[in-house]
Amino acid sequence: MTSLDHLNACATPDFVAALGGIYEHSPWIAQRAAAERPFASLAALKLALQRVVDAASEDERLALLRAHPELAGKAAIAGELTAESTSEQASSGLNRCSPEEYATLQDLNARYNEKFGFPFILAVKGPTGRGLPRQAVIDTFARRLKNGRAAEIAECLRQVHRIAEIRLNELFKVAPVFGPQVMEWAERLGEISDSDTDLTCAYMTPAHQLTAAMLANWMREAGMEVHIDAVGNVVGRYAAARPGAPVLLTGSHYDTVRNGGKYDGRLGILLPLAIVGHLHARGERLPFDLEVIGFAEEEGVRFRSTFLGSSALTGSFDPALLEQQDAEGISMRQALEAAGHDPAAIPAIARDPATLLGFVEVHIEQGPVLLERGLPLGVVTAIAGSSRYLVELDGVASHAGTTPMHMRRDAAAAAAEIVLLVEQRCRGRGALVGTVGQLEVPAGSVNVVPGACRLSLDIRAADDATRLAAVDDILAGIQAICARRGIEERLWKLVEAEAVPCAPRLMDMLGAAVERAGLPRYDLLSGAGHDAMRMAAITEVAMLFTRCGNGGISHNPLETMTADDAEIAGQVLLDFLRSYA
Repeated sequence: MTSLDHLNACATPDFVAALGGIYEHSPWIAQRAAAERPFASLAALKLALQRVVDAASEDERLALLRAHPELAGKAAIAGELTAESTSEQASSGLNRCSPEEYATLQDLNARYNEKFGFPFILAVKGPTGRGLPRQAVIDTFARRLKNGRAAEIAECLRQVHRIAEIRLNELFKVAPVFGPQVMEWAERLGEISDSDTDLTCAYMTPAHQLTAAMLANWMREAGMEVHIDAVGNVVGRYAAARPGAPVLLTGSHYDTVRNGGKYDGRLGILLPLAIVGHLHARGERLPFDLEVIGFAEEEGVRFRSTFLGSSALTGSFDPALLEQQDAEGISMRQALEAAGHDPAAIPAIARDPATLLGFVEVHIEQGPVLLERGLPLGVVTAIAGSSRYLVELDGVASHAGTTPMHMRRDAAAAAAEIVLLVEQRCRGRGALVGTVGQLEVPAGSVNVVPGACRLSLDIRAADDATRLAAVDDILAGIQAICARRGIEERLWKLVEAEAVPCAPRLMDMLGAAVERAGLPRYDLLSGAGHDAMRMAAITEVAMLFTRCGNGGISHNPLETMTADDAEIAGQVLLDFLRSYA
């Protein structure tokens, strides 16, 4: 078995020979990486090899891509693949394609090569290393064929690195502790849904209750004391050896958006749960009580009310929300009571800040920053504040053929100008972002000048002064646009959330654990809201982000991560917990 100590100490030719099958027909990568020795960890070696490719010329990177075989292509049929490629393609059954599947792949290969000039590359062993179904390979092939050339080169290089990562794991005979378990649990939770066609887990539905019960059962199996509180939070406590010890909190939410992904929120429950199971199996206790909390609701899907679980824990749950109704006229109070919960007991959930050490949340990034930098982990500096508005514009509906352009009071044209105003004001301003995510022409018709339009505004930034200044400018701009166009505007403020900085002390502890794992510390802002925002009202908070695949997409069935990234996140979080004292 190859060892890191051997690779660090051996001569360069031996180093290159040992890693000869990691990157397809490209020994120059190992040759250049040898100069970076010694490597503190396998993760550091993976990153060094990746950095060599990043620093290579465009011609060298294209040659690397062209060294890879087509999937189920002529080389595979002729038995001309490397041993590694043969094993990988077999893991997805590409050596057992039906005539129809083979014909589809050949057509995709031909079209892809014609468009891009290099073969389609996909780590067919998938996020877990066990092999993707053939149909998933075909679907991914067809989807990526729509990419532009630059984007596809970048994605192919990421897939090359993922293939190399899997091969290195096999070379080093890596025995992961956390990653595969987390991925398996996420798959099992992903099978529980309000819908037959996608993953939707809304507050207090049967799927939501079943998910909570499954989490509670896994927590008990991991050696935790477990209860489900009055708002539906699943709470598992792994007690310290000493009674009365302070409490460190971790966790995230287990509800989902409609047609969502498997890892948003749930990673932050499953990863610490796997760590507790590991500690319990070793008979190891921490010097503090560790609580893993599956927050019942964060997304606001069913009752249009976000952060219900963490609000209850911080004592800020609004009792008026109990009377809000879902689309079927069922109130939140009725839904809770039907699930066996007592709404009157919700105030008792609130925690005493004096008993808490902090709150640490692990979460997928839900964006492309870590992916594009080739890093599995990032330390969050702050959670962006946000301002959200609903805007209604009223003009005059009139005949599209008979109303002169200069006499129109076109609500949609005003909305279009507002969209561009938001883009112009927020572009190039650091972490400031602005989005019009909803745009509607009610009762619109092809031959009618729009008399009404509705749109949303979402403005976010790491610091509140920057965000509020942008909001003021945009609202003033909306007034000016509407006055010039003869449009009446009405605005409703939906959300006003302040930015939440993470605690420097906890950030530094997470960052140190990342560096001890052989990775560089990388700090980044969270543009999305998280339960940590609410928890900051009662204790210090920190967040650890893991990389998202598929371009960083989230809130989508294509949301993904790898078992390797879950593993390194688990090792870092365990190190953080052990060093906390």
